[in-house]
Formats: sequence, C-alpha cells, structure tokens
Amino acid sequence: MKKRRRRTRIVLATAVTAALGASGVYIAGASADETTVAGRLQAESYAAQSGAQTEGTGDADGGKNVGWLADGDWLRFDAVAVAGTALSARVASDNSAGGSIEMHLGSQTGTLLATFPVARTGGWQSWTTVTATANSVPSGPQTVFAVMKSAQKSDFVNINWFTFGGAAAPAPAPSVPTGDGWVPVDKAKWDKQLAEYDATVAKPVPAGNVRVPEFNASCKVSHRLPDDPIVFPGMAGASHLHTFMGNKSTSAASTNASLFANLETSCDPKEDRSAYWIPTLLENGKPVDPHGVTVYYGSRLKDPTKTVPFPEGFRMITGDAKKQVATGKGAPAQFWCAGAGGETGRSADGNWPVCAKTAELTYQLTFPDCWDGVHLDSPDHKSHVGPTGPDGTCASGRFPVAIPSISFVIGYPTSGSSAGFQLSSGMASSMHGDFMNAWETKPLAQRVRDCVTQKAKCDSAGTF
Repeated sequence: MKKRRRRTRIVLATAVTAALGASGVYIAGASADETTVAGRLQAESYAAQSGAQTEGTGDADGGKNVGWLADGDWLRFDAVAVAGTALSARVASDNSAGGSIEMHLGSQTGTLLATFPVARTGGWQSWTTVTATANSVPSGPQTVFAVMKSAQKSDFVNINWFTFGGAAAPAPAPSVPTGDGWVPVDKAKWDKQLAEYDATVAKPVPAGNVRVPEFNASCKVSHRLPDDPIVFPGMAGASHLHTFMGNKSTSAASTNASLFANLETSCDPKEDRSAYWIPTLLENGKPVDPHGVTVYYGSRLKDPTKTVPFPEGFRMITGDAKKQVATGKGAPAQFWCAGAGGETGRSADGNWPVCAKTAELTYQLTFPDCWDGVHLDSPDHKSHVGPTGPDGTCASGRFPVAIPSISFVIGYPTSGSSAGFQLSSGMASSMHGDFMNAWETKPLAQRVRDCVTQKAKCDSAGTF
C-alpha cells in the first residue's frame, strides 16, 4: 500500500510542478479554492507533509481534502494561532480499525497539544466533526504537526479542516453536494432518457420463467493496463495493474463519448459497450486472467418495480483498493472455491482458499442499487450511490432512485496452493470493481423493463 501511495504522490507532484526531494517530503502551498470560514484551517494548506495526497472533497465547503493517510504520516502547519482549548477536526473514514490524529507542537514528537479520535464514518467522503481539548494554550504563532496514529498500516482517515480554539464550525450538509469531483447529470438529457424509458412496453413473461429480477452481460478479458479512467483520468500508467472487460478501447483516456464511439467489446450483447475492470490477480508473480466474468444486472430491493436504467455517463466503484487486512476463512467478502470439492484448505498466510482440483477460485463483487438521482460521479466515486433505506426501498433513504444492482461473478482457471495469490492492489481484502456505463439506451431500457421490474430471469440477449 505504501508503494502505491508514493507512486501516486510523484505523479500528482509532477502535475502541479511541485518539488519532491530525496527525503520523501512533499512541499506544497495552500489551496485557495475552498469556501473561507473564519477560524478554520484547511488541511491542504500544510507547509510540508509525508504520505498525503489531496483530492476534491465531497464535503459541503468544497475545495480539497487531504487523504491516503496512514500510521506515521504527518502534515505540518506553520504560524498557527491556538486561541483556546476547544479544538475540532473534520474527518471521514471507511476503515473499521480507525486510529487518531495527534497534534504536536514544534516537531512530530514535540509537546502533545491534543488528540482527535478517528472512527469509521461510513465512507471516505462521509464527513463528521470530531473534537478535542488542548492540554494547554501556547502563546504566539506555533508550528503544529498533525501525526497519524493507527494500530494497522492501511490508510485510515481523510481530513478536510481543523479549528484551534474557536467554536467548531462544521459545514452544514447541503441537499445537493457540489464542488470538485461531483459530476452533475445533464437534467434535460436525463429527463429525455426517462421519458423514453417510461414509454417502453414490457414484454409478457412466459409461464415457467424463473422469477428473479436479472439479465446479464457475458464478458471475456479484453486487456490489461496500469490505468484507471475513473480514479486517474488521463494519467496513463498511474494506477496499479487492472484487468479490463467489455469495451476494448478502455484506457486512462476513456470518456463516455470515447466508449460509445468504439464498437468493439469483449462482452455479449454487443449493445453493451460499457467498461468493467478489476485489479489483476497474480499467482507466483504472474497475471491470471479470469476465463470469464458474468456481469449480472438485477435488484436486491423488496420491490424492484421502480428501478430505472443508468443515465448516460454514469460510473461508480465498489470495494476498497486501500483495504489491507487479513481475510481468513469465514470473513465477509472473500474469495471462495466454486465447483466439486470446494475449498480444501487455506494458503500459508490464511488469506486465500486452496481449492480442490475440480474447483476454481471465484469472487463476486456487488455494487449498490440506490442512486442520489443528481450526480453521475462523486469525489470518491461511491458517495453518489448507497444502500437501501430502512424500509428496504431506495425512496426512504439518502439515495432515492433505484438503479440496477450490478454484480461481477469472476471465475479464475486456477485452484491455488499454499503459496496463495496477490492482487495488483495488494491483499485479498483490496478487491474492487469499476463500472463506466456505455449501454445503448434503448436495449438497456427494454431489459430493465422486461427483466428487472417484472422479476423475470433473462439471458445476455435480454430474452426470457
């Protein structure tokens, strides 16, 4: 994980013409694109840092936040006025291990000013304000180090801002987030697409059909590249290695328009020119391509009748490339063995199954099926979608629009061994998937109407 963060920092530093010395400490100036609030110190206004990156924030005050922060990383702030004992920090985390942010005076190990607790907030862009009480109130301007502390080595916190002595001033959550990374849907285009969908007439479901809401795209591997057009758009080679399915043109330069312009896909049906990708699986250091990936479109809601197709240009990610934790037998969201004989043991490190020779390594990735109805994408590529509401529908939660639930079922032609495997993103826990929608709108609309809203099992051709 450290290797990935260092590599990314170098790429970003080059992009902003910053200096990265042999010490590994990145020197940067303050950003001025956030909303200014009296008494608030933006996290990206550090004078120096180790291990951090900035990104457009999903928090209400816009601008940027600082992320990719793990145990031992730090931020240095100069000329800080500590005006009182009441300190606050705006944080987000999707790491259940959590940790703390220690505020030291003068150096990374200097006098401890205060400690902010960090617990999981529900997402890397799900923000909350935490408070701390200063041990003292030093006079005059101070150099303050924010030092990350956690019992594990994975990234565990994003930081948006601090206050030093004034009342905490949390940003009120707006009804519609805006700012860098939030990509609004074209309302006129979306209204037209919805009108066309509403006009779609469902085909009768034949007797004997299996009544589950489902259709699929049957995909083969297209290619591998160290690219990610969602996380690192336009930055060829900036990512860990990915295995791509679907649109054969997918690269760091891909856009919705470029995907639609390319007719070649490794998926059936051909009306689906979407791009799908996952981190590359490595066995003994060599890539292992899936023999096939079935992309299921369905619904996990109590009532799927309100489901609508994805808007043009929609994209999202599921899973967490930053998550580096053990995944022993019985752990959720793990690799498993499909086929006769199933799992016969575990790898030496306990993180991978060893399958019978008649079985193979398998994984299933599932995306959310509720959408905010406003954004095609969000800063973390997750915050515009979410889980169902408390009553089992989308309408009762923060994400009121029901969309098809996508699920990748990935089969690898290997049974594994005690040596286990590795993902290009790290441990088994870092498995994740990306989706850029490039379905032709009418074929997608017909499948959602026939198969999902009628709870009818369909094949890749969209037939019962």
